[in-house]
Amino acid sequence: MSKLYEIRFHGRGGQGAWTASLLLAQAGLIEGKQIQSFPAFGPERAGAPLTAFTRISDEPILIHSNVYKPDFIVVLDSTLLGSTIIEGIKKTSKIIVNSNESPIEIKKRLGLYENEVWVIDATSLSLQIIGTPVTNTAMLGALIKASNIINLDSILKVVKERFSGKILEKNIEVIKAAYDGVVKN
Repeated sequence: MSKLYEIRFHGRGGQGAWTASLLLAQAGLIEGKQIQSFPAFGPERAGAPLTAFTRISDEPILIHSNVYKPDFIVVLDSTLLGSTIIEGIKKTSKIIVNSNESPIEIKKRLGLYENEVWVIDATSLSLQIIGTPVTNTAMLGALIKASNIINLDSILKVVKERFSGKILEKNIEVIKAAYDGVVKN
């Protein structure tokens, strides 16, 4: 039986949410899957909230709308945590959050009791490894671990195609560190 995975990314302009969505989709494509990736944002300015969406499936994707009932919700900026983040959440939805709070604290904050919450302090990790607070590749590492939608090797291959030199090495390192360091409730 084929499974359609729907992922919703929440971030702010300049944090790389749409890039993360696109890299994830490209990794799915490498694995021969059907994909969609697209953003939704209002005024285009740095720091403004935005949402990006990814769909990955073994079968053709016939849906052409935003993701309203996500299987996975990826939050690149914990200041966005609130009712918008959990809109359309299902009992089986998993949330992956960039935060230094524990998964239990995030669950309480969002009023969630059944959902898995995965947490990684992607900001600190990105600052330490890359030297900037851009967390998109770290959050991809955490998402891959939490979801198993695609293989870690596929996302690493896509990143190798997108970046080069030291920034490539640093992004590979941050993805692997987040993959190994993400924790769940």
